[in-house]
Amino acid sequence: MKFDPQKYAYASHRNIVYAKKGMTCSVSPIASQVGIDILKSGGNAVDAAIAMATILPLVEPTGNGLGSDCFALVWSAKDQKLFGLDGSGVAPMALSAEIVRAAGYEAIPLDGWLPTMVPGARGAWAELRRRFGTMPMTALMSPAIQYAREGFCIPVSAGKQWRAEAARFAAAAEKDPDVFKPWLNYFTKNGEPYKPGDTFVNPDYALTLESLAATDCESYYHGDIMRKIVAFSQATGGYFKESDFENYKACWVEPLSVHYKGFDVCEMPPNGHGITALMAMNILKGLDLGGCRETAGAYHKMIEAIKLAFVDAKKFVADPRYMHTSVSDMLSERYADIRRSLITGKALYPEAGDPACGGTVYFCTADAGGNMVSFIQSNYNRFGSGIAVPGTAITIQDRGANFSLDPGSDNYLNGGKKAYHTIIPGFLCKDGKAVGPFGVMGGFMQPQGHVQVVVNTIDYNMNPQECLDAPRFQWIGEKTVQLEREVPAHIAQELAEMGHKIEIVNDNLGMGRGQIIWRLEDGTLAGGTESRSDGTIAAW
Repeated sequence: MKFDPQKYAYASHRNIVYAKKGMTCSVSPIASQVGIDILKSGGNAVDAAIAMATILPLVEPTGNGLGSDCFALVWSAKDQKLFGLDGSGVAPMALSAEIVRAAGYEAIPLDGWLPTMVPGARGAWAELRRRFGTMPMTALMSPAIQYAREGFCIPVSAGKQWRAEAARFAAAAEKDPDVFKPWLNYFTKNGEPYKPGDTFVNPDYALTLESLAATDCESYYHGDIMRKIVAFSQATGGYFKESDFENYKACWVEPLSVHYKGFDVCEMPPNGHGITALMAMNILKGLDLGGCRETAGAYHKMIEAIKLAFVDAKKFVADPRYMHTSVSDMLSERYADIRRSLITGKALYPEAGDPACGGTVYFCTADAGGNMVSFIQSNYNRFGSGIAVPGTAITIQDRGANFSLDPGSDNYLNGGKKAYHTIIPGFLCKDGKAVGPFGVMGGFMQPQGHVQVVVNTIDYNMNPQECLDAPRFQWIGEKTVQLEREVPAHIAQELAEMGHKIEIVNDNLGMGRGQIIWRLEDGTLAGGTESRSDGTIAAW
């Protein structure tokens, strides 16, 4: 039988999915099934989320790995409150902007040791389980360990990105084989990338998870796993020291929110850029978007609000210990009014204001008890830095590429500092109660996807699947806006007449991949999943 797994000649649609006892949504059919199995075995939504987080680096390594960062928003039914967990890492203490410049770079590269940071996700998994979980880590990691040893079939979307990454790191290995050859050993067969449908087995992944499970992830920061990472770093020109890992700890933070037309839209605080979505929502709530989404006027107003929010976030968001601009000023009604007044009928060239005046996998879970989790985990740029630690299957993220080398920036690279982070989980509440988790992964598309999801849901009353299926736009800088080919041609033409530089994209994988679970008034769960990739809902 011969067919092309990347070719789909006919339009199709997915229906909204309902459930009473539990629901898990992710980019991976395997991960979603693992999550629902945990719920069926007596675990809660947090247990399911941790189990999914431990298998996604195996089955979707093009988005995250065992060297990733993560963030989570957790609705606790017991506390009737939303909690935020920051599992973002920090730059090695031995790394500095001067070292990057001395290496000949004007910006931090995506490959090699320079963009790597101490990975935070393993610490976050342990923090999450200790505070809200009900099952031991050995049980939560057991499915991933089994899949790593027995193998699984490469999904279509991952396979497409896998090929591009293999070419990227093969070229890098020609220049620096000591650093990049281990990645090729793990993720290619005789130099050829794995293809969709191929079986992938990773026994070293299983060994690493067994160590993490036995120590509640302590071996990653204080034991054998940490020592293997540091030893490989020191042997191949990296900057990690044991103390970088020993001093790391994921931290609980207070989520941010803005009120938008009867709902509370919740995001993680800086160093993440969820505040970008909130600033855009603050601007949009004072604008009339009309009763139909598919109009040039509605697109224009959303694009302009996002542009204004983004340039502010890029200038002001950093490790909160180094930010000179307050979050309260950035989210103030006064500042939203000022930024909103800049929106006219023409596309503007966005510049940052003064609030103080006057590149992932996303998944979500829900259980019958009312607990819900919005979780995002990322390497940043697909497989990350291209560094795979021999004997561990750990691929290290390249999140440090988002640091600035401008000494005047709050986001200036320093050892021990968190970088500006693009990964953001979202959550919606109403009248003090949970509506549910949502997220759209994809680098700098993420806050733009969040805004479009919220507007689709609240302004246009779309169900969660319709909400995710709706055509998307992405502002990529200055006046340039990408539109999916499904956007009506007359809208593209009108936006161009307004001064937007329009690009039509045929490959919509880069336009974000999202998941949604809403809890209805009677407790029924309603879910939507991403039609642009391998998104799957498991329901109970």
